[in-house]
Order: sequence, then C-alpha cells, then structure tokens
Amino acid sequence: MTFIVTVDVALFTLQENRLSVGLIRRPKEPFLGTWALPGGYIHPQEDANAHHAAARILQQKTGVISPYLEEFGTVSGGGRDPRGWSLSVIYFALVPPSVLVGGVELFAVDALPPLSFDHADIITQVVARIRSKASYSSLPMHLCAEEFTIPELHGVYQSIMGVPLAMAGFRRKLDDLDAIEAITGAIRPTGKSRPAQLYRIKPEFEKVLSVRERGF
Repeated sequence: MTFIVTVDVALFTLQENRLSVGLIRRPKEPFLGTWALPGGYIHPQEDANAHHAAARILQQKTGVISPYLEEFGTVSGGGRDPRGWSLSVIYFALVPPSVLVGGVELFAVDALPPLSFDHADIITQVVARIRSKASYSSLPMHLCAEEFTIPELHGVYQSIMGVPLAMAGFRRKLDDLDAIEAITGAIRPTGKSRPAQLYRIKPEFEKVLSVRERGF
C-alpha cells in the first residue's frame, strides 16, 4: 500500500476587506490544473520537523516567508488522494497583502472555486479556527501592515469576525491584550482635523498570540 505524508499550508490575507486564501494551480496529476492549497512532501533529510517543511513549502510555492505560521492539525484517510492512503499536516499563515508577490491567486473564503482533494473542507475548518481565535486574541493583527492605525486594526477585526464591533469596546479589549505599541512621532494624515497615531505589534508578539480570557 502506498503511504503519503505531506504538508499543506492555508495562506490567508485580506483583499478588499474580505478574508481571502491563496491558491495555486496543480502542476501535475492528480487533479492537474485545478486549484489547491500550496503543499508538498516532507523531506526527511532536509526538514527538521513538519513546521520547517511547511515554511519551506510555503516559500518555494508562493515566495512568501510568513512571520506567523501555526499548525492546525492533521487530516488522513484512504479516500483523500487517488495515489494512496495519505496523511497531511495542515498549517495556516497570516500575512498582510503587501507581503504577497504574485505566487498565488487570492479567493475570498466565501467564494472558493472547485478545489483539489479535500482542500475546500480544510479551508472551511481553518477559517472557523481563525474566527474563533480572533474573538479572544491578537491573531488578526498579523494581517495588518507593519504600521497601522486603530481604525485600520478595527476594520481588520471586523472583516475577520464578520460582525460589527463597537469602537469603545474594541479599544478596551486592545488594552487588555496589550499587544501593540504607539510609534513615537508617527502619525498619518486622515483628511480630518486630527491625524491618526500609528501603532505596531510589540516585538514579543510578532510571531505569537496575545490572548485574553473573554472574547470581543
């Protein structure tokens, strides 16, 4: 029996204020020419672990080096891949749009094309995880540019969670998370009477989450 071990990476960003996933065309059979998540085989002699394999595959297939890369879990079974019984370790990455260099095609997560394998189900499950984590953590901040305003960050959270968030309550939750810091002397004109202060993720949270007990 053929036994297949791979890594697949769901790469997310925002496009026109919609959570979107990066897909690539499969260059060979099975499912030649169809859309799929970036993925590939684990190389035992090259990859120290599955996380290293995910980072390598993501860079090779999309050109992206994501500062935030999290293991979602594994999917397995005999019906996933016509080549044999397969197991795939699933990772997800979140990056601001400016990081993408054209190695993938973006699709809104609620308007996906037909996909290879079980990748549609995988994306659905990962999106549910992201939206759940967004309610109590700093996860959506990884979709922001390096510098951002509070209204911009507020918009990112609303785009991910799919519900309106009162600004006053949102600011209180940001204080609880304590994951961002004002950039001294950095402001952005807004066309209004008062420029907006610019913020950034604190260095200690650039690759991890800040978590609070209660959600937004």
